Formats: sequence, C-alpha cells, structure tokens
Amino acid sequence: MKKEMLEALKASIPVMMGYIVLGMAFGILLESKGYNWIYALLMSVFIYAGSMQFVAIQLLTTGATFIHAAMMTLLINARHLVYGLSMLKKFNNFKKLKSYMIFSLTDETYSLLVGVKTPKECNENWFYFFISFFNQCYWIIGSLIGSLIGSLLTINTTGLDFAMTALFIVIVLEQLLTSSKHHYTYLGFIISLVCLMIFGKDAFLIPAMIGIIMGLSFMYKGEQEHV
Repeated sequence: MKKEMLEALKASIPVMMGYIVLGMAFGILLESKGYNWIYALLMSVFIYAGSMQFVAIQLLTTGATFIHAAMMTLLINARHLVYGLSMLKKFNNFKKLKSYMIFSLTDETYSLLVGVKTPKECNENWFYFFISFFNQCYWIIGSLIGSLIGSLLTINTTGLDFAMTALFIVIVLEQLLTSSKHHYTYLGFIISLVCLMIFGKDAFLIPAMIGIIMGLSFMYKGEQEHV
C-alpha cells in the first residue's frame, strides 16, 4: 500500500494547505473560549465536520440545548445528503472501510474523490481511503497547533471564523475553472440567492437547502433518462 499512500499524499496536498490553516483557526477560537487542546483533539477526531465545529464553539459557549445543537447540525450538514447519495455505490466496495469513508466525507474530500484519477498500478479503494485519512489528519494537526498557539498568545480572534467560508469560495472557484459542467454550481447559487432575497439572511438556509436538494434530484433524474 506504499504506492497508494504516496499518491494519496500527493493528491491531498492542496487540502493539507487549507486544512492546517483552518484547523489552526478552529483551535485558536476554541482555546480563546476556555477549551483546551483535549477538546480540539476530540472534536476533530469524532466530529470532524469543518464548519460545524466552528458553530459548535458557539453552541458550547451559549449553553445550547441538545435539540438546538442537533437541528443546527442537521441544517449545516444537510448538503452531505447529496454527497452521500452520489457516493453510495462507490463506497459499497469498501467493505470494512465503508463506515469510515462515509464519516470522513467532507466537502474537500468529496471534491478530491470525484475529481482525482486513480494512478496506474494503484488500488482505487486504498487510494481513496488514504486521501480521506490524510485529510482528517491534516485537520487534527492544524487544530492541535492552533490550540497550542491560542494557549500561548493573546490575540484578537475576530474574523477567524470566516476562514471556512473563504475555503468554500476557493473550492467553488476551482471547480468553475477546472470543470466543464457548471450547471450544478449555477443551480445552487441561483436558488440560494432567490431564497436570500425572499426570506432574508436569518431564514433563507432551510428553504435554500430544500430547493437545492429538489433541484439536484430533478436534474439528476433528467440526466439519467437521457443516458
């Protein structure tokens, strides 16, 4: 599996550059709220949800109820329903690794698994597994470094929570530049914009997610009928 590990490491370098920095931002914010590196480690190992981990900091500090936390998690990670449905058939071949592949399917990992080509003489399953595993390791390392920095330095953390949003913007731009099919991106953008105008910034998320899921399902069904 050495070749698969090496090729996965090469393929995941762009994610590494982002995840270490974003993980550091998360660790610094968490430390600034009074939660040490142990919390950063546990959250990055067992939650590993990127933007949800930033929101979890607010939930922890405001004393949110379990129901509130569960609803926020469902809404923020609802996009993973689309990711998961498109990867189910591929993950069926992973056997014992299937559960971890589902757990580790972040936005950036999904983008890599969909766009990367398995190198010659590499086992595809192990190649995909190591990409997913390395990406989580980058996030864990970044969060621990950030927690350590946060415990040593007293800095203004305003704006650090925008780091995840910035990464999403970069990913979308990268997809627009490298992919020949942009209709899914346009669909999400248009529906989100319409819902924002109708419902406002505090209430557009749920309608937008419902609209995007319905729109993607309709477009996917149409494409399958023409295959």
